[in-house]
Amino acid sequence: VLTTAASKILNNFVPPYSATVVERLELQDAIVIAKANLDEFGMGSSNENSAFGAASNAWSTEHVAGGSSGGSAVAVATGVAPLALGTDTGGSVRQPAAYNGIIGFKPTYGRLSRFGVIAYASSLDQVGVMARSSEDIALAMDVMAGHDPQDSTSVVDDTPQFSAALTDASLNDASLQGMKIGFIEELCGDGNSEGTISAIEKTKAQLKELGAEVVNVSLPNIKYAISSYYLIAPAEASSNLARYDGMIYGNRQGEDALGQAESMMLTRGEGFGPEVKRRILTGSYALSAGYYDAYYGKALKVRRLIADEFAKAFETVDVLLSPTTPSPAFKMGEKSDDPLAAYLVDIDTVAANLVGVGGMSIPAGKADDDLPCGMQFLAPVMKDERLVQVAQALQSNMGEDFSPLAKTW
Repeated sequence: VLTTAASKILNNFVPPYSATVVERLELQDAIVIAKANLDEFGMGSSNENSAFGAASNAWSTEHVAGGSSGGSAVAVATGVAPLALGTDTGGSVRQPAAYNGIIGFKPTYGRLSRFGVIAYASSLDQVGVMARSSEDIALAMDVMAGHDPQDSTSVVDDTPQFSAALTDASLNDASLQGMKIGFIEELCGDGNSEGTISAIEKTKAQLKELGAEVVNVSLPNIKYAISSYYLIAPAEASSNLARYDGMIYGNRQGEDALGQAESMMLTRGEGFGPEVKRRILTGSYALSAGYYDAYYGKALKVRRLIADEFAKAFETVDVLLSPTTPSPAFKMGEKSDDPLAAYLVDIDTVAANLVGVGGMSIPAGKADDDLPCGMQFLAPVMKDERLVQVAQALQSNMGEDFSPLAKTW
């Protein structure tokens, strides 16, 4: 079906095959009803970068839906669909889920096939799932996960056990007894809104009530995650998006008589939006001769330092905890003229993609301006099933505070 990546350059593109994750859902009788809106090529945190206009937050049309997979989050939050897919390169499933009061889940890198998925940054991209319940997330993951020989990054020996990780909630035995949860100090203090800090404290208290042990964990290098991410992701994007030049992919612009180079420049100039152009230019610069070691190469080293810190932390805790975003959804247009402010919205989510671990945003009630906020839980590589256990425990035993916030217009 028509697949545009919310870009004018693909506004009439119909791919010859479906993504593996979609085919696996359909083989189990799932019905795909629509494509949802997103930031162009997944580049954005608000849905305002779509060539077709922005989706609005499910709770306030004055506020952003989040991004990049904002349309998917709104579809679930408003009851249009019980389940939606998105891609999560730096938080693009978890962040809009938090903004709209639903569950957003990004599994370990490689657990879901990327075959058939439009690429943004190949070492960071992962398909994610949004739903209102942990049970729906588990069902979808059991169907979609597992090795795909068509994706070289797909985990080979993977037998998903998500539904098996759930307890019988009807018997009220969903608890976290014996689980040790690490509270990431660097992400839970200054910089968060008053409502978010209140939600953090409430979450910690509820986790303790469920039997979990909550301890402080320090990840000193996580403060460099956002800088590292915004060098690595654009660098990979500049390579991946080189294919959209009007020769094979993309709506060709200009007369043939102009020549190939002129036609390619016109095609990319008219087809890509401002944010995509900004990231391609940034990435091309970071990879250029004389700057590679200073920027891209250094970012890769920082990525390794952060990964080492995560590995060390997971030696002592089962799951890590932070807010999904520093505050609830911001107003439409509020950050349009300040790219840096827009990038900092991802400060809590990008590390999971850099490291490759699984992450889940769980609703944590309302925060500032009576808008939803979310708490992010991170699990070690290939231990994603722990995240559905946490979500089920909070939702089953803690009532509406951690229940998806359904909005019906």
